[in-house]
Amino acid sequence: MLIKLFFAILQLPPGTQNPDDNLPVDFKDPFDLIVYVILPVLLIAGYIIWKRKRNNHKD
Repeated sequence: MLIKLFFAILQLPPGTQNPDDNLPVDFKDPFDLIVYVILPVLLIAGYIIWKRKRNNHKD
């Protein structure tokens, strides 16, 4: 009885997306390539460059 109540609480509400419905990322689509590969690399590189300039400026 308690297990049925537990699973009833964890159910997704009707009309919401199920995480199992997601499709894998398609890197042939330019938007996916830019958002998931190029932007993170640029952000990380920019952060590293910014930190190095900031640390060199303190000295």
